[in-house]
Amino acid sequence: MFNDFQLMDDRPVSIQVKEYVKRLIIKGALQANQKLPSTRELSTLLGISRNSIISAYEGLEDDGFAYTVHGRGSYVAAASTGAAASSAWRLDWGARMNERAQMAVELDLMKRGIRAEKGTISFTSIAPDEKLFDLDNVKRAFMDRMSVEGNVLLNYGYAKGYKPLIDYLLRYMDHKGVDLKGKDLLITNGFTEGFDIVLSALSKKNGSVICENPTHNTAIKNLKLHGFEITGIAMERDGINLQELEQALSEKAFDCAYFVPSYHNPTGIVMSPEKRQRLMQLMMRYQVPVIEDGFNEELRYSGSHVSPLMATAGQGNSVIYLGSFSKVLFPGLRVGWVLADRELIDYLESIKRARSIHTSTLDQSILYQYLYNGNLEKYLKKARTEYKRKYEWTKQCCEAHIPFEQLSGDGGLHLFVAFEEGFDTRALLEACSRQGVIFTPGDIFFTKDGQGRNTMRIGFSRVADEEIGRGIRIIGEAAKQLRG
Repeated sequence: MFNDFQLMDDRPVSIQVKEYVKRLIIKGALQANQKLPSTRELSTLLGISRNSIISAYEGLEDDGFAYTVHGRGSYVAAASTGAAASSAWRLDWGARMNERAQMAVELDLMKRGIRAEKGTISFTSIAPDEKLFDLDNVKRAFMDRMSVEGNVLLNYGYAKGYKPLIDYLLRYMDHKGVDLKGKDLLITNGFTEGFDIVLSALSKKNGSVICENPTHNTAIKNLKLHGFEITGIAMERDGINLQELEQALSEKAFDCAYFVPSYHNPTGIVMSPEKRQRLMQLMMRYQVPVIEDGFNEELRYSGSHVSPLMATAGQGNSVIYLGSFSKVLFPGLRVGWVLADRELIDYLESIKRARSIHTSTLDQSILYQYLYNGNLEKYLKKARTEYKRKYEWTKQCCEAHIPFEQLSGDGGLHLFVAFEEGFDTRALLEACSRQGVIFTPGDIFFTKDGQGRNTMRIGFSRVADEEIGRGIRIIGEAAKQLRG
């Protein structure tokens, strides 16, 4: 015993010893009321200072794993053992999982996708490039906020969110043209939690949702996990096909609609202002509430700002807006928001409190201070310049090398490629992966199995220029070979 202790350089020695002895006790190698080696003896056995052993024993006593008998030494505490007695009891957790858990695993693409080996050129990510992160100003924001109210930030917060950030985001949405009368805002752990909370609050009177097709894969997963039947409507060059949409609305009742009008994921299309107006008129006529995903709204590279659907709705309360800075700022700060009718936010706040109590107040306060310090516009200017350059280079490479039928993407961090019907991008992915290049096959974004097999998404935000050129050339050559 004690011959398998390995000392690491990155932690205090006394803590390592304490945890080592604690593991021996938990595993039953040291029994209740058994005398521990003297501090001098264990110091010799482990080859470390006696003071470290004394400190470790004191820590074991503080944690309830040992006790001291004056003049006799340290002993294993009785209450700390016994885990080994039930260690043989094993459950089949797979058999105890409900349908929702089983479906979550089936829909979890991160567990079933192609793993990028070292050196692989990966076009799968649409996360921001961490090389652009404004670390100095983030550190400054952290220090500024901690110096003002650090003790408060490290305690429990409020389910609704950190009030200074709420007020800032309300002004931010006001500047986007949203009429805030009768509306309120809830802070969430990014877009996904906000979407999940909204779906959990809505009644499933009809059990159906209508959306663009293709659409955000995370949205598809959550809609399915909440038991909604999804009706997808085809996209046109300027957004959703309104004729198809009206036909579907006239034939069936829907509990809500989910739309990504700006820099749509995965097509990158920006819905035209005219189509936004007509879309909202249709939703009003058929009384279908709208969940709007404000995805990538800030990453426009040309043209004027297009107002969100919520702004188009004016004083109406039929739109639920889901916002996040994850694609333009720092996704590691899990902060998003839901802007909606005040009565609805009151319900969502209670659901949020029951589920996660609140979003990290520390994360919220850092984001608030960063925004308050005036860093957003400066950072966006730098990010837009870099992403626009990458966007134009990627588009140029696609046009030069890939034999596509359609290429879409008006901004954001990705392009969407469609080949002729019958072409299989899954086979293309397999061929490219053998040459060290991967991308996201487009079928995962479609609402029905078997759709979109001829499409793919190319994310360029985290790929170096040279690799963009080389990777797209490989994709193009492989596509030409598959076409024959």
